[in-house]
Amino acid sequence: MHPTACRLNIIAAIVAVMALCGIAGSALAASVDEQRNEIRKMRKETLAQLYKVHPAARPSIQKAAGYAVFSNVGINLIFFSAAGGSGVAHDNRSGKDIYMKMISGGIGLGLGVKDFRGVFVFANHDAFKQFVESGWEASAQADAAAKSGEKGGAAAGAITVAPGVDLYQLTENGLALQATIQGTKYYQDDDLNAK
Repeated sequence: MHPTACRLNIIAAIVAVMALCGIAGSALAASVDEQRNEIRKMRKETLAQLYKVHPAARPSIQKAAGYAVFSNVGINLIFFSAAGGSGVAHDNRSGKDIYMKMISGGIGLGLGVKDFRGVFVFANHDAFKQFVESGWEASAQADAAAKSGEKGGAAAGAITVAPGVDLYQLTENGLALQATIQGTKYYQDDDLNAK
């Protein structure tokens, strides 16, 4: 790689990390209760948007073992991309909310900022428990196309990303037909889950 190109990649990586730190820093400035309230508000808005563009998602989420809603802000700069976000997983059986974080990074050509929301739907309690207790990392195989109908148990408009786990991914333009979650790690937010 040419030294100039290498320097540009390093600068791009630094800018991306600084931008994510700025997002994280503004979150730290808010109290724990304020952060929880913002995440619950994001969940309500995201579910309302999903039900508007895909009404069939509502009964799927209501009958599921649980679901998780995330908001993600991604930054692509030249050859480096980074993203961070937060969300909440909801156990439909107990009614309990578990606050979570997400982070991803990778190498890829692009420039710009991408904001999307994701709604994970868990068909069984084991899949939900695995997600919230052990965390989850989306591998390269997790990227998939949305199904156009009821096939193989997957809900129409959702993307099956793991056994028993479907994902609705929303953008400004509505329901995404391709999930882009590879290289993303989901884990519990210890600060927001503390009593």
